[in-house]
Amino acid sequence: MNTVNKTSRVLGAAFLLQAITSLISGLILKLALTVPGNISETMIKIANNAWLMRVNILGEMITAAGIIFLGAILFITLRKQNEKIALVALGFYILEAALLAASRIEAFSLLHISQEYVATGHPAYLQTIGNLAFESMNFTYSALLMLAFCLGGILFYYLLDKAKIVPRFLSLWGLITIFPMLIGTLFAIFGHEVPFFLYVPYIPFEFVIGVWILVKGIPEK
Repeated sequence: MNTVNKTSRVLGAAFLLQAITSLISGLILKLALTVPGNISETMIKIANNAWLMRVNILGEMITAAGIIFLGAILFITLRKQNEKIALVALGFYILEAALLAASRIEAFSLLHISQEYVATGHPAYLQTIGNLAFESMNFTYSALLMLAFCLGGILFYYLLDKAKIVPRFLSLWGLITIFPMLIGTLFAIFGHEVPFFLYVPYIPFEFVIGVWILVKGIPEK
């Protein structure tokens, strides 16, 4: 009889950590700080809620660390299936974390530009600079970062399905729902608006698989 892998609880916790931190810092705080289609109001909102912007930056740095942690545990768990593929997937996760950290530098710049924008009476040139910082941050976050995530996720979820250490519907859920995200990301790279529904099927996945692994564990093979 297979025993429960000692790293399984760690893997489940890593999935949950990644899901929770990315949801809070990447979605909830972002929605609280931006006014879609209005960079002036967005900059005013950021300047008036500087503490929230700093919390967002800190949360995203925690998320970046969580991405590397999750990638490392997935690599340890799945390398027996194909070590080269697992290593490439880990590389994409590390790249994702690096791009996320880089986007926070742009977010920090946007914070200070926004504060100066409000303090000096909303000059047009600062709005232009702020818009450039905002667009650069968003492109790194929603396009380049997501591309690295999708490519790494496809490789890891392929190995997860091959390993048969979780129910197949879980591994296929991750593998199948990540492809619409990849398509949306490619459209975003070329400047097109991406419908949010492309991302919806994947969003619960990391929560569900994290809880399942924590409760059930994965077998030692």
